[in-house]
Amino acid sequence: MPDSLPSFSPCDALVAVMVAVSASDQNPRTAELLAIERAVNHTPVFADYDIDRIRAVSQTVVTLFEEEDGLDALFGLVRDALPQKLFDTAYVLACDVAASDGRLGEIEAEMLAEIRDQLEIARLHAAAIELAARARHRVL
Repeated sequence: MPDSLPSFSPCDALVAVMVAVSASDQNPRTAELLAIERAVNHTPVFADYDIDRIRAVSQTVVTLFEEEDGLDALFGLVRDALPQKLFDTAYVLACDVAASDGRLGEIEAEMLAEIRDQLEIARLHAAAIELAARARHRVL
């Protein structure tokens, strides 16, 4: 694991969770990347966020994914940076990224389950969030 992990701001942590979902299957799709950009540009929690931070946060996530205990380190950074009141926000954003391309692969589903567990999202709340994300990204 890298010796000096950066510390995340709360918004960095939210971006990291979205990037983690997108990168989990090692095939980030354009729709997913656009969903991250759209979330940062339009979600009130990001009002004062420096969008130029997305690249550095994304690189940190990718680097951690290459490490043996990188996922644990990532969630440690996320939990340290995020106030508990934003745990469900992180899960909403993660589900939106996962649903944005109209398909949810097994690896992305496993990443969402890990996020759910790590952020202690109640199963009933998670189901509602997941249903809303699918409905929001449904096409004709």
